[in-house]
Amino acid sequence: HKAILSILNIYYTNTSITIILSLLNFSQGESMKLILPMLLAFSFSAFASLNITKEEVIKAQNAWGDGIVRIGEVYQSKGDYTQAALEHILASYDYQDGEVLFKPTLASDIPFRPTVEGALSYFVAGNPNFSEDSGFAIKPWTNVRFDNHKIMLYGSKAISMGHYYFTDLSGLETKVEYTLAFIKRADNIKITVQDSSLPYTP
Repeated sequence: HKAILSILNIYYTNTSITIILSLLNFSQGESMKLILPMLLAFSFSAFASLNITKEEVIKAQNAWGDGIVRIGEVYQSKGDYTQAALEHILASYDYQDGEVLFKPTLASDIPFRPTVEGALSYFVAGNPNFSEDSGFAIKPWTNVRFDNHKIMLYGSKAISMGHYYFTDLSGLETKVEYTLAFIKRADNIKITVQDSSLPYTP
């Protein structure tokens, strides 16, 4: 057997890895001996890359908090804060590729927001379909910090629970309880579940 050319395509989520192998002057059996270990190595590597790490969860949490602060900054500077909020939602939540269970803190008439429209209204208000919304992100907040009670990892998914603290313009912190679930899509960590509530007051 003369030269053979094998092009192997491995696809995981949105990541496409193309491997081009040029094997010269090897018999078919010898070629397979070279190909199979490489396939196994790339397969294990691809599976490993899909697993969420604790560090990635914390990074996603911080990015979410920074996004909330940024919306408020754009609002204060009289910029397009609605566009800023939309970008934040699409970057943080899994609305585009899956389903999202979003139960925001200050919503009672329509407590669940499974759509981008509902989430956007909660953050910046202005939608008559969600008249209770006052615009959580345009309060505005100057800082958001997370205090995780626990982060649990399940392969490409993760769940976290704890408190996050929102600092307003006067420096006062508001303590909120949360449960967040994440999914890893390629190199992006997206929120699939967010349940927030104020601490119980007896």
